[in-house]
Amino acid sequence: MQSIHDHAQEIRDELIGFRHELHRIPEIGLQLPRTQALVLAKISDLDGLEVSLGERQSSVTVVLRGGKDNPDGGGRQVVLLRGDMDALPVTEETGLEFSSTIPGVMHACGHDVHTAALYGALRLLHGRRDQLAVDVVFMFQPGEEAYDGARFMVADGVLDAAGRRADVAFGLHVFSAEYDNGVFYSRPGPLLASCDELFVTVRGEGGHGSTPHLTRDPVPVACEMVLAMQTVVTRHFNVFDPVVATVGKLVAGTAGNIIPDDATFDVTLRTFSPDHKERLLAELQRLFHGLAQGHGMTVDITVAPDYPVTVNDASEYAYARDVITDVFGAGSFREMEFPVPGSEDFSHVLREVPGAFIMLGASTAADPGSAASNHSPRAAFDDAVVPRAAAALAELAFRRATGR
Repeated sequence: MQSIHDHAQEIRDELIGFRHELHRIPEIGLQLPRTQALVLAKISDLDGLEVSLGERQSSVTVVLRGGKDNPDGGGRQVVLLRGDMDALPVTEETGLEFSSTIPGVMHACGHDVHTAALYGALRLLHGRRDQLAVDVVFMFQPGEEAYDGARFMVADGVLDAAGRRADVAFGLHVFSAEYDNGVFYSRPGPLLASCDELFVTVRGEGGHGSTPHLTRDPVPVACEMVLAMQTVVTRHFNVFDPVVATVGKLVAGTAGNIIPDDATFDVTLRTFSPDHKERLLAELQRLFHGLAQGHGMTVDITVAPDYPVTVNDASEYAYARDVITDVFGAGSFREMEFPVPGSEDFSHVLREVPGAFIMLGASTAADPGSAASNHSPRAAFDDAVVPRAAAALAELAFRRATGR
């Protein structure tokens, strides 16, 4: 039989065309009706699939049953493969022929590639289901970009969609910059940071800008909190278990001569261990309350826990590395020395079942280091990685049982 890799190249035009369709109609968040409809249309001619749709979000879950007994005996394993589908509130500036047709919305993080690749993996495995010795769950997920779609799908039972808990899970993510085109990257253990957010409101007492002594000005206190926060990061935490605390939004007042009642700022926190996650949250809240009290003010702090650390199981990482290297050859996979401070809601899946998350270089630039990065309005992803990603996902499922 034709190899999965060769089959993926044979259908590359279809997969790339599907990616272009998705790229033209990007949608944000948990409700992606047009994207969901495109996925359902693509899989409609594949018989024997068990398809279910999300009730709270526009997810698509597909179960493909293998037709071959597990050569090791016992029941077939369940392999989960995931592709996220949502876009970002970015106005596209790539100039591509298939650019976004939706003003202010763009697939700037490559999720159109992920969706097309996951469909490709489904198509490739469907054609080999008689030789497939596992059951495969395909997780077409909305809302990865700050909407926590994976958590909703896990709560709604995606891990048990095959009738029993998934034994292993794999996902991948493309990058328009930094990583070499076509090369897979990952590492065992922590791969991506956890993400938490703090929403801070310093409450003072406003008045005229010319008489600050008659007010309690929250603006300098908020600024003091922002600066003091960096000292906590650099002086309270081991540099070999890093933490990141960034203020991306600070708002106060309406005019230069009016001292406002309140000043607000939003913080994103990134950590790589549960201990530092809890410590950082506790120490920043203690700091902010102390500074507010010292200035005769109060502070309201809302903590929004988001994504946990994305942790690759060591044995499943090794399995993925070996499969990818065998399929694509020496040099196709590189182990990363350090984790990445970005975050991923696939962490909710890997917290429940062992598995691995893999990066894939997709830069269109000769020098990936100079290319526009993910989330940029100029981020561009090489079409050639679509069949490559599809083949990688399919092989990770197909080779799961022996007798391959």
